[in-house]
Amino acid sequence: MTVVDSRSPEPGQSRNGGSAVEEVDWDAAERSAVARGPLVAAGVDGPSAPIGSTMSRVESAVDDLGAGRGPSWLDAWLDENAHRVVAWRRHIHAYPELSRAEHETTAFLAERLTRAGLRPRILPVGTGLVCDIGGESRPGQRTVALRADIDALPLTEAIGLPYASTVDGVAHACGHDAHTTVVLGAALALAVAPNLPGRVRVIFQPAEEVMPGGALDVLAAGALDGVDRIFGLHCDPRLLVGQVGTRVGAITSASDLLELRLTSPGGHTSRPHLTADLVHALGTVITGLPTLLSRRVDPRTGTVLTWGAVHAGEAPNAIPQDGVLTGTLRTGDRDTWAKLEPLVHELVHSLLAPLGVGFDLQHRRGVPPVVNEAESTEVFRAGIAAGLGEDALASTPQSSGGEDFGWYLEHVPGSFARLGVHSGVGRVKDLHQPTFALDERALFVGIRAMVNTALTSLER
Repeated sequence: MTVVDSRSPEPGQSRNGGSAVEEVDWDAAERSAVARGPLVAAGVDGPSAPIGSTMSRVESAVDDLGAGRGPSWLDAWLDENAHRVVAWRRHIHAYPELSRAEHETTAFLAERLTRAGLRPRILPVGTGLVCDIGGESRPGQRTVALRADIDALPLTEAIGLPYASTVDGVAHACGHDAHTTVVLGAALALAVAPNLPGRVRVIFQPAEEVMPGGALDVLAAGALDGVDRIFGLHCDPRLLVGQVGTRVGAITSASDLLELRLTSPGGHTSRPHLTADLVHALGTVITGLPTLLSRRVDPRTGTVLTWGAVHAGEAPNAIPQDGVLTGTLRTGDRDTWAKLEPLVHELVHSLLAPLGVGFDLQHRRGVPPVVNEAESTEVFRAGIAAGLGEDALASTPQSSGGEDFGWYLEHVPGSFARLGVHSGVGRVKDLHQPTFALDERALFVGIRAMVNTALTSLER
């Protein structure tokens, strides 16, 4: 294995600066990933075509829904490498890694890119990488970035497939294995493109699943320096495979964490008048704060506070001395997000002041909304149509979920889209659930969308 990082840009050096790097037989890993199960033509519930344990060409692999739409070099690359694309995804899926611990995933990606003659640079934080394709001798050329997130969730998988997670309590239940495979495939396909009209920078970002997100690590490393536009995709089980959902404006919401700790002298439940009733105070905030927010914030912003956990006391006849309440606060409006922290503190103080309890409110700012720029979204739509046809274009509503891609869009224009992954067979298996699964045809849909979007952006 050869790893190239930001401190030692020459092949053959390890992250620690030495020349000896642990050898990993990634070809064997790919063969093993494919051997774990048949290539699936229509998701885990659909028809399949069994294959052997070798990496030889598979004629009846996962369908490429955009086959023949070109460009010709992309058709040829996908025709030759379709089985590898599926194997990469299955390998990454079987060996998930949590946020900021994505060392083997980073090494796997670096090896694939280096073999193609590219020079990946591992981020200073030790996981994640960036890599440029084309344009080395063209000063002043345009640069477009394609981003994937590479981390997994602390969740136990329950899909029952041969290539399911091999790591206890860790799973790619949000589709980051697919995002990573799509951008890897796009990068390697673009590496064989003749006369690439500019530079494409691929970003494999760590730690999307933790706040405030690994996007800040990417920005701190200067990985967006010189980038004119950036594009990203996220799996969406609500869309059928073959569709890509786009939207101008906000497509996700800001997401903050609230932790409220209350204190009281405590006492006997028969004499609440002699102390501060902490459980009653918690209940007052649980019901009162969402109500007050709904009257202080424009409802069109989609601002919502939802409590996720409350803990206080043990005995039924004792008023506890401390308790904690945690939840998430989300909004779809960037300006509202900037005003929420002081407003929440004001409202909590007004609710608790008459009750005599002490409180400490930790308002942990998370990620801003992802607000898609109009021109970049039009570029994305044009790229999707070029690679997959007009029928692939779909609209998508704003989600109340958080996504740290929003940090990038505060620095450069860009757009974020939804990649359909539902086979149309059986019930929808949602994100962040142990049963989440995807139709592997979406991998090729994503590669075609990203490659054609990059080309469209560079040519405009």
